[in-house]
Amino acid sequence: HMLHVLLTCLPQSQAFERMMSPTGPGPNPNVPSEYCSTIPPMQQAQAAGTINSPPPTVMVPTSVLKHPGMEGFPREQRRVWFADGILPNGEFADTTWLSVGGRRTSQELSPVSLEPPVVSGRCTAANVDMTLTINVPLVEKAPSLLPEDEEGLPPLLLLAGEEDDMLVEERPAHSQVLQLLEEGGPRPLTFVLNANLLINVKLITYSRKKCWCFSSNGLQGVGQKELVFVIQCLPEEMAVPRDIFALYISTYRDAERGNFVEDLGNITFTESFLGSKEHGGFLFFRPTFQCLEGLPLPHAPYLFGVLIQKLEVPWAKVFPLRLFLRLGVEYGVYPSALVSVRYRKAVFTENGHTIMNLLADLRNYQYSLSVVEGLRIHMEMGNVYIDIPKSKFNEMLKVLNSSNEHVISMSASFSTQADSHLVCVQNEDGAYHTQANSVAGTTRKVTGASFVVFNGALKASSGFIAKSSIVEDGLMVQIPRDTMDALRQAFRDQADFQIPCGKADTGEVWEKVNVRWVDWTPPSTGTPSPVDHRSLEGAVSVRVQQETEFEAEGKTIKCTEVRRRRQLAHFLVEIATAGCAALCPHLSVLKTSGINCLGLRVSVDADMVEYQAGSGGSLLPQRYMNELDSALIPVIHGGSSSIPQQPMDLEFIFYITEGLC
Repeated sequence: HMLHVLLTCLPQSQAFERMMSPTGPGPNPNVPSEYCSTIPPMQQAQAAGTINSPPPTVMVPTSVLKHPGMEGFPREQRRVWFADGILPNGEFADTTWLSVGGRRTSQELSPVSLEPPVVSGRCTAANVDMTLTINVPLVEKAPSLLPEDEEGLPPLLLLAGEEDDMLVEERPAHSQVLQLLEEGGPRPLTFVLNANLLINVKLITYSRKKCWCFSSNGLQGVGQKELVFVIQCLPEEMAVPRDIFALYISTYRDAERGNFVEDLGNITFTESFLGSKEHGGFLFFRPTFQCLEGLPLPHAPYLFGVLIQKLEVPWAKVFPLRLFLRLGVEYGVYPSALVSVRYRKAVFTENGHTIMNLLADLRNYQYSLSVVEGLRIHMEMGNVYIDIPKSKFNEMLKVLNSSNEHVISMSASFSTQADSHLVCVQNEDGAYHTQANSVAGTTRKVTGASFVVFNGALKASSGFIAKSSIVEDGLMVQIPRDTMDALRQAFRDQADFQIPCGKADTGEVWEKVNVRWVDWTPPSTGTPSPVDHRSLEGAVSVRVQQETEFEAEGKTIKCTEVRRRRQLAHFLVEIATAGCAALCPHLSVLKTSGINCLGLRVSVDADMVEYQAGSGGSLLPQRYMNELDSALIPVIHGGSSSIPQQPMDLEFIFYITEGLC
């Protein structure tokens, strides 16, 4: 198993309740022959009359175990120490085994001796809402269970018998799968791509179109947001689009190597995909105003992917917001389409004459428009507001330092505060013009723009004190040289700045361009803390570069992500490493008990640090708290200069995954 630490978590309610409540002897979950029939799964399901029952999204024997020292959850279990590293009882723990260096084995870490767990129960399905990654003892630990031939499907999970036992159909036939999908049901079909990654597939009707809906369950275990694809069915299509499974596998492998897909990120193809070489890849985005009703969605955070054509790839790479919004206009939705349509006509063709030729490299992708996360451009009657997050001051300085003396340009983020947005459309002749798209049923009051260009070459002979105009899906602000110098200084001083636009001779102001520094909260992931389900909204998610790897019994724990509010890189790595070391010896017990997502909240104050650890809203038993004491206290007691000096909470999320061969 591998344990990855993230700062998003899927709740695992009642996992510890199951841990604490043995129900009698039962099969060993690691010995499939003790609880699995030799009759083929599809045949069992048919015999039981449940083949039409919707399969669950996970399969795990109900392994109820009670471990020495696990007395249940106290109502409140916190560990508190003071700044000198001494616990209230005056004790120190032996932490000589904790070190930061190369690969560590369980023997080197001197784990607490554990007795074999007492296992009981039968094969049953765990609820999808309780599980992020899975424990599937009936499949091999290969990185990919997708057959190498061009037609084979990955293993399928089924329910069978009066007690809805879980079965695995190794190579399901397309005809059987299609029959199950066509008959429908409340739950999707679930395929196993590897021991850590499930894909839910369902036939749905979305916007009056018959579509395949794919959603992942397990990518968060390697630090990647879950991915959802809604693909319009082809007429008389008789097989699941197998290429999507291969895409999930490659995305999983990329995430293991530290390459992640983010909002408005892309994956591009060099070979034929979904039956066409004209399919160029996928553009990914966070859903906002789109209708999600009826879609089998994974736990947040997740992204949707929409299929793009080869000719659209340059825009996906250098200016994805333009393509994102253009696809919304194409299908009459706001802000963009969810449904992928195969073999469609590209919405952009040859680049032609566009202002982006001056701002980005649309051929070789060597440079692109600077992006300041959270920057928003709002156009209202008589005013333009360019809102820059105060927290992005350093990014703004990079924009200034990379710009020339006459031009400052930057891309905006999509704004959910706007009710409409400028959209750039290319006509049949290759020329670009501007349209606007808006939220259905609303009156346009605030219109968003995708970029702004400040041009400091306005001559006095023009007759204007300043001039603003819409160009494609952005804004051009022409100003004199002295105004440009003042604007640059305002950026460096993090000061607000106003540019009146109008005629010089009359002094009449037509419009005001307002540059404002604002407080900004990044979009919420929608994921609560696993410690006590407290909201994590407002915290920034940051991936941690942790070189140390801890391993025990074929399981590995590694920190990949944490939520914080300030720059605390070294301190985060120290805490993450210590937490991994403490949990490492217990990965088998936790995973077998159905626990694969845990949270560690570290609260820092002026004279003390405290922490809480839990899963599914319940705190961990005392034995784990003691081990965390031993690991975490030295980080604080060591006197690291990186310890935060101001009060704050940090949330570390741990995922346990199976070690793949």
